[in-house]
Amino acid sequence: MDLNQKIIAVLVGGFLLIALLRVFRTPLRLAARLLVNTLLGFAALWAIRATSGITGLTLGLNLWNALVVGILGVPGLVLLLLVQWVL
Repeated sequence: MDLNQKIIAVLVGGFLLIALLRVFRTPLRLAARLLVNTLLGFAALWAIRATSGITGLTLGLNLWNALVVGILGVPGLVLLLLVQWVL
């Protein structure tokens, strides 16, 4: 492969990458938002676990709980606490 073919291959690859990013922009944005919200859910669950000695509230620090808190926010946290209280 000579230099011209390499340059053309890089340009075509870059074009395809840009085209794929434009096509999948919205799903990637939603996935990134879900990831950030899940990480914030983990942080909220960690804060509850860290203060459990004072407040008496405990929730498991796992992916399921973090997803519920990440997707639903504060109502999800309250929902998990209510489910734990009922069960």
